[in-house]
Amino acid sequence: MTPMVRLLLLPFLLSIAVGKDLEEKKGPFENTVLDVPEGTPVPYPLYQLQVTNPRVNGFRLDGEGKEDISVAKDGWLFLEKPLDWSQDDHYVIAVEALENDEVVEGPVYVTINVLDINNNAPSFNQSSYIAMVQENSRAGLPFTRVFASDLDDPQTPNAQLKYSLVSQIPNKKNVLLFQINPKTGEISTSDEGQQMLKAREGIQYGREEDQSTEMLKMKFDEFCPVQNIPYEENPFFTCVERAEMRRRNVDPLEDPDFTLLVRVQDLGGDSPTALSGNARVHIVVKQNLWNNPGPITIKENQKEQYPLVIAKVQSNDPDAVYTLVQKEKELKFPFQIKGNGEIVLTEELDREEKDMYILVVFAKDNHDRDVDPPMEIHILVEDVNDNAPECEQEESVFEVQEDEIVGTSIGDLMVSDADEEGTLNSQLTYTIVSQSPVTTPGTFLIDDTGKIQSLRMLQRKEHQAYDLIIRVSDSEFSTECKVVINVIDVNNETPQFEKNNYGSVTLAEDSPVGHTLVTIKATDADDPDSGSSLIEFHISGDEDEVFTVETDGKGVGHLVVAKPLDFEASQTYKLQIDARNPEPLMKGLEYGEESTAFVFVDVTDVDEVPEFSLDVLDVTVPENATKGSVLLTVEAKDPEGQEIRFKLDGDSKGWLEMDANTGQIRTKDKLDRETLETFEVTVTAFEKDHPEKSSERVVHVRLLDVNDNVPKLIENQDFICMNNPKPVTIKAQDADSEPFSQPFTFTFAHGKKSPNWDLRKVDGTTAELVLKKKPTEDKTFSVLINIKDNAGIGVTQSFEVKVCECTELGYCFVAPEQQAFKFGMGATIGILAGLIGFCILVFIVVIKRSKKGKKKNVTEEEERNAMM
Repeated sequence: MTPMVRLLLLPFLLSIAVGKDLEEKKGPFENTVLDVPEGTPVPYPLYQLQVTNPRVNGFRLDGEGKEDISVAKDGWLFLEKPLDWSQDDHYVIAVEALENDEVVEGPVYVTINVLDINNNAPSFNQSSYIAMVQENSRAGLPFTRVFASDLDDPQTPNAQLKYSLVSQIPNKKNVLLFQINPKTGEISTSDEGQQMLKAREGIQYGREEDQSTEMLKMKFDEFCPVQNIPYEENPFFTCVERAEMRRRNVDPLEDPDFTLLVRVQDLGGDSPTALSGNARVHIVVKQNLWNNPGPITIKENQKEQYPLVIAKVQSNDPDAVYTLVQKEKELKFPFQIKGNGEIVLTEELDREEKDMYILVVFAKDNHDRDVDPPMEIHILVEDVNDNAPECEQEESVFEVQEDEIVGTSIGDLMVSDADEEGTLNSQLTYTIVSQSPVTTPGTFLIDDTGKIQSLRMLQRKEHQAYDLIIRVSDSEFSTECKVVINVIDVNNETPQFEKNNYGSVTLAEDSPVGHTLVTIKATDADDPDSGSSLIEFHISGDEDEVFTVETDGKGVGHLVVAKPLDFEASQTYKLQIDARNPEPLMKGLEYGEESTAFVFVDVTDVDEVPEFSLDVLDVTVPENATKGSVLLTVEAKDPEGQEIRFKLDGDSKGWLEMDANTGQIRTKDKLDRETLETFEVTVTAFEKDHPEKSSERVVHVRLLDVNDNVPKLIENQDFICMNNPKPVTIKAQDADSEPFSQPFTFTFAHGKKSPNWDLRKVDGTTAELVLKKKPTEDKTFSVLINIKDNAGIGVTQSFEVKVCECTELGYCFVAPEQQAFKFGMGATIGILAGLIGFCILVFIVVIKRSKKGKKKNVTEEEERNAMM
């Protein structure tokens, strides 16, 4: 079959196969963009370019990829060769419509975008990798990396790669010691690997030691006793030598410690159709010589030859340079490090001065870069018994009541030991060395906690105090402490009044606070100046605490008035006064009648002034209150029940009146807040029969504003110059306060627009009146303006504007025979000020010209004299 026949039959055959799909691939003869998946089988109909020109009988292709595309006479484009995205991701083909090889239409351009499909498996850049890792490497810290690539479109999931660990050999305990980052391919140890990875055992060499056979022999001799066998014939040495050579020359490919099988998948590894690749990673575990030797314990005050080697560190880099610093910033640092990693102590340590040091060791190369991570080493200072116990007080004083039972705790002797707490070095024992006065048997006991107890009942009459010497010892040292034990009197005597009835006392109810009614006395036979003999007085029968007893505790008390008396509240008191000690009485002893006294108080009545029910009298009333409105009813009463009357003073405006019988304060005239917003009046309450018995209160009155004022023009006339018609400023004011005053609204009367004038608001109190048309003649206008306050209350007011010819100073010119336009006060003052200014200006000009003329005449005369 010829190519032409095939091209003619192919659209027909494909239309049978795909049906309506071909109808959707038709379009006008214009620029077109097609998306074609790579690997599409051929031949394949791409698109039909339709032309409306009946003369067209063929097409011609040009451009990149034209050899992969063919075109039929009816405009169908066919794919002749499978497309490959990795070779080219798009083609641009020019199509021309022909009539007998002559171009009729076009060219138009068909852009074919090649769509990537997942037809490339990812692959590693190496089939095998080798890596070294130190034992105990930190989990998650990468020590090597694998890398894979994919030839598919990197902008699609086809090239989105995911790494995974397939297996680990060996894996005896079924524990993965390694992990791989699924995105980056970085391989690190797992948490288990950080703990379990171990290198092949070998000989450790220091910074100044080579790895020769002679050094190996020296190392061997350190661990194995001399056997008098040549090294070459000693099976133990030859075994160690072979193992050391194998460890030094290990080949990761032939003799790895671990082999990892890693996988890479495209499509993010999330699809069952993902393509994959594999690689192996051979790992050798290196010995980690950088091990922490701490914590290190050193006894304090060691008598050794210093510097003293206490530990040694070894870097994984045999050429590392070591430095040592102290983590805490303190002056004393008795440690150093040698070039071979030995850490030495330079002097004795004192645990009581510092019980722990934190050293930080750095291993660096010759460029001051870390070759191993910094290492913290803790130095613990072990305690030795080098401190004697110390008494916290030079003399410890305790008190105990007489007749206390045997075994009563007297107190704890406070002693300290600077050695380490909780060790035998600070474990103390207590012994009573001496007691004064001496008794047989001993009177006191002390245990190993320092607790002192009595061994018998003590009597103050026998001995008032005891002096003890107590020895306190640790395992090596001892000290002696002084102790004084005072025997204090037990409260076995009750207070007794000199008399139990102090009779009746009469008081006027206006007696001042602090007035003394009576002096009472009581005594106590207990030891003077002790808590047992101190006397306190307590009053009962006085629930309101009107009275109190003032005393110094030595048995003398003064019954005084503590609060104002009130005959009407209580006319008599029966006061019971009890004498008590602050110390409790001896067991079995109780207070009796001898410790109680009585005082009877009679309060006499005094004629008192009336009392108001309220101390503060405030009233707020709207200013439009009607005449006769009651503002306030003042209440007062007389303590003795006398009939009272009221009067009002201080009303300078005469706005108020007061009912003398009821206390009502009423309005008797119109109130005006704009005249007086707040004022005070004085109300007096007095006894009807004794007017001198009176009291006063001030009543504060505040008037609330109501909207009883409208905005008013401050000036109701002005003028406009014909040659310079500037706007006229209109300003209003309102005697009310917010919210009944500004901001104002300015409108023309009846809300209509004016053909000649415009009204513009400037701010809350001001507007501008603008003349719309240029004036041609003198004329006076009366403009009706309605001004309303913030509450919408206002009236229409007339504002007169004179349009006139103006003088140079900007004021209306008035002919002598004509009557001047009457300006307001502000405009009149302005005109006068302008005229005065003009006169001053003329005067200054005349003076200057006069001086200039005189100067000229003087100059001319001087010139004439010079010529002569």
